[in-house]
Amino acid sequence: MIERKYYLDKLIRKKENGLVKVITGIRRCGKSYLLFHIFYNYLISIGVEQDHIITLALDDVENMQYRNPLELGKYLREQIVDDKMYYVLLDEIQNVATIKNPYVASGEDTVGFVDVLNGLLHKRNVDVYVTGSNSKMLSSDIATQFRGRGDEIRVNPLSFAEFYAAYEGDKHNAWKEYCTYGGMPYILSLPTHEMKSQYLTDLFARTYLTDVLERNKVSDLDVLEDLLNVISSSIGSLTNPTKLANTFKSVKNRAVSSRTIDYYLNYLIDAFLLSKAYRFDIKGKKYIGTPLKYYFTDIGLRNARLNFRQTEENHIMENVIYNELLIRGFNVDVGVVEYNYKDEAGKSKKTQLEVDFVANQFDRRYYIQSALCVGTTEKRLQETNSLNRIDDSFKKIVVVKDDIIPWHDEKGVLYVGIEQFLLDESAMEL
Repeated sequence: MIERKYYLDKLIRKKENGLVKVITGIRRCGKSYLLFHIFYNYLISIGVEQDHIITLALDDVENMQYRNPLELGKYLREQIVDDKMYYVLLDEIQNVATIKNPYVASGEDTVGFVDVLNGLLHKRNVDVYVTGSNSKMLSSDIATQFRGRGDEIRVNPLSFAEFYAAYEGDKHNAWKEYCTYGGMPYILSLPTHEMKSQYLTDLFARTYLTDVLERNKVSDLDVLEDLLNVISSSIGSLTNPTKLANTFKSVKNRAVSSRTIDYYLNYLIDAFLLSKAYRFDIKGKKYIGTPLKYYFTDIGLRNARLNFRQTEENHIMENVIYNELLIRGFNVDVGVVEYNYKDEAGKSKKTQLEVDFVANQFDRRYYIQSALCVGTTEKRLQETNSLNRIDDSFKKIVVVKDDIIPWHDEKGVLYVGIEQFLLDESAMEL
């Protein structure tokens, strides 16, 4: 069993907080397993009686009558027969329909799952947890639908540490497998490349694209498909909707407005397929508009989108580090260091250098550079040029592909191997 301890601990900390715990995340990343197995077993282990844990899978045909919100509310209230705490665990809550309120003769008054869940919160001995599919239960909907009474727990595909712990083959191959197939939990049960690649390809086409199309009523599938291919091929590259529109015009010989591309990118972000990182001027302490960077929530899905043809380790490493920092709870930006210099003619000029990631968490900040190697002095200075121009005292880290003994250079920059960085959170503090 994959423990998912990070998310279990989150659920435990939020237990009985008076809010509806809404578990979100990309499909097939393990939301239902987290709720119905890991959290359920935890409740049993602390002495909660089974009849005080109400579970209901609303995508099960046997429970289809409870897709009527009135029937669902009635059923749940009937299970609550004493004053002890009850834990309500509902899977695929979006399957509950929105119906006309039968008690209101006229008007547009409706009843849906939000009314049922908010009604349960009026009971002091009920603690509610739900999962929902991306197509109708997005993080952007929670504030609106629950009106401040929803508490989101974002679940990600397996981190490398989770993948490594569950990987049953030669551990030396775990990184290569993770870079290729990503962290969707089911991947660990598939023995061959053909099976893994087919699973990811089908998942992308039949599940994620279907979600985006159904929710947003996308009219031009070809543009969406082409946009995904462009983004997949350019992870870690600075871009924006205008640049992408120009790419469509020059490469595809097709006019697509930057507004349409912006809409489509946001659809993919809402479906948890992509994340975006804004640029931050480190010295100026301000955000820069565009361009920005897009990363895939799961690197295996990105590789599958490209039929595993483009597996450049530098871009993949950067994407994996970005996801890891998000999982650890950091706010992550792309750093920009601006400085002045004189050219050969003695003229003053201004240029910008990039820091791959500026990771912030409360009063902590880390400047992180992703590099395949720093085997020569020239390469090391190239990778640290931007870091060495930052004049504050926050930690500066270069993550390299090789398995190395961590070390610091003469300016205090920490060098650490990618696997140690991902497997040991304390490696950032060395």
